[in-house]
Amino acid sequence: VVTDDEINSKYTYNNVTVEGNTLTPTSETYHFKTNKRVPKTGMMLVGWGGNNGSTCTAGILANRQKMSWRTKEGEKSANYFGSVTQASAVQIGTNASGEAVNVPLKNLMPMVNPNDLVIGGWDISKLSIGDAMKRAKVLDISLQDQLYDQMATMKPLPSIYFPDFIAANQADRADNVLTGSKQEQMEQIRTDIREFKAANNLDKVVVLWTANTERFAAIEEGINDTATNLLAAIERGEEEISPSTLFAVACILENTTYINGSPQNTFVPGVMELAETNKVFIAGDDFKSGQTKMKSVMVDFLVSAGIKPVSIVSYNHLGNNDGKNLNAPATFRSKEISKSNVVDDMVASNRILYNEGEHPDHVVVIKYVPYVGDSKRAMDEYTSEIFMGGINTIAMHNTCEDSLLATPLILDLVILAEISSRITIRKENEEEYENFHSVLSLLSYLIKAPLVPKGTPVVNALFAQKQCICNIFRAALGLPSENNMMLEHKLPSHIAKMQSASDASALSAPARKRSRK
Repeated sequence: VVTDDEINSKYTYNNVTVEGNTLTPTSETYHFKTNKRVPKTGMMLVGWGGNNGSTCTAGILANRQKMSWRTKEGEKSANYFGSVTQASAVQIGTNASGEAVNVPLKNLMPMVNPNDLVIGGWDISKLSIGDAMKRAKVLDISLQDQLYDQMATMKPLPSIYFPDFIAANQADRADNVLTGSKQEQMEQIRTDIREFKAANNLDKVVVLWTANTERFAAIEEGINDTATNLLAAIERGEEEISPSTLFAVACILENTTYINGSPQNTFVPGVMELAETNKVFIAGDDFKSGQTKMKSVMVDFLVSAGIKPVSIVSYNHLGNNDGKNLNAPATFRSKEISKSNVVDDMVASNRILYNEGEHPDHVVVIKYVPYVGDSKRAMDEYTSEIFMGGINTIAMHNTCEDSLLATPLILDLVILAEISSRITIRKENEEEYENFHSVLSLLSYLIKAPLVPKGTPVVNALFAQKQCICNIFRAALGLPSENNMMLEHKLPSHIAKMQSASDASALSAPARKRSRK
C-alpha cells in the first residue's frame, strides 16, 4: 500500500532451519514501512581536503551543473559510474514474453539524489577544497579549471590531530588542528555538526571518515571497553582514545550516523555499546573499491566451483597521500588486517575443501611509489589445488584511479545509510515497528571488513552482499526475493505460452505503429 507519506508492504520471509540432518522450512511474515519523504541531507567528511574528499566534492558539483570537458580521448561528461545506487540496475520481474525487466536501483526506493547533498567537513590541512583538488592531481585539468573558483571558497573546519595515531610524514599537512583537551575537541565536533545542520537548514547529517588510516587502538579495560568507561576516559584525556573514535562518539551523541571508511578499529567496544544504547547507526570498516572487491568475487567463484585456493598473494603500490601514510608500519598493519579477512566466510563455507581451522596462505603488501600518484597498481596471484593433485594459478594486474573508485562508494554509503533510517520493520502479531540494528551491516557490500552486530555472521561474498541490499528493498515494496530459478524458462508448457505471447506482441507492433500515424 502506497500513500502520500509511506510505502507499506507485507513480506513472507522463507528460510530453512537445520538441526543435524533435519531440515525444517520456516515461514515468517514481516511488515515493512518506509517513509517516502526524502530529507534534505548533509554529508560531512572527515578528511575533506584529501584526495577522496576533494574528488567527491568536485564530482557532485560537476554532475549538479552537468559539466563536460575535453580530454585527449575526446569530450567527457560528468557521471556517477561506479556508484551502485546511481549507475546499476536491478531486475524487478519479467514481462509476458519472459524477458527480464530491469530498473535503475535509484528508482526502486525514494533515495537522496547525490546532487542534492550539502557538503562540508574537517581536515588537518587548511587548504581550500579547490587547492586540495589541485594537490590531489586526480581530475583532468580542464575540469579542475571549471570547478576551481567555486571550490576555492570551501574551507575545511579544523580537525582532530594526534600525531601518535598516523604516520609521522603527515606532520607537514597539520596546520588546521583543534586544540584543548580530548573532551573539548570532541565537544567542538558536536558543535560543528549542529552548526552545519542549522546553517544549511538540514533534516539530517551523515558523517563519514575518509581521512588517514590510523594505527589500531589497544582495547584496554577501564578505558574503551564499555560506553561508560569510554566517556570517562575521554574526559580524563586518555592517550589510547583515537581521533576517529572521538568523531564517532561526537556523532553518536548528536544522533548522527557515522561511517568509517578507513581500516582502523574506530569502533572499540565502548563505541559499539554507546551506538546501540543511543540507537544511532554506525558502519565500517574501510572502503572496498578495487583489489579487495575483486578478491571477494574471485575467491567466491573458486570455492563455489569446488576449487581450493591455497595461496593468495596481493601486492599494491601507489603514490597518493594514502600510500604515504601507509608507509608507516603501524598504519599499514591496520590496512593489512582489513584486506586479509575478506576470504574467511567463503573458506568456512566449504568443509569439503577446508578442514576446521584450515585457511589459505594470504599475504598483502603495500608500497609507496610517489611517481604513480593516485593511479594505484594491484597485482594478485591465486594458486589453487584442482582435480587429481593439479595446480592452477591465476595472475591479475589492475591499474585504477584510486580516488575515482572510492568516491562513488562514499556517495553510496551515505545514500544507503540515509534510506535505511526511513525503513522500519515489525513481525506479524507484534505491535511495534523497529529500525535496523545500530550496526548497519546492510552496507557490507561497500566495505572491506564489514562491521556486524555481535553474534551475527560476517558475509564477505560480494554477490551475497549485493543481493542483501536488493532483496531488502524488494521486501520493502512487497516484492518477493530474487531467486534466479527462472522456472518459466525450464518447463515446455510455460515456454510455449511465453512464445505465443511474444509472437502476438510482434504481430501487433506494426498495427500499433499504423494507428499512431
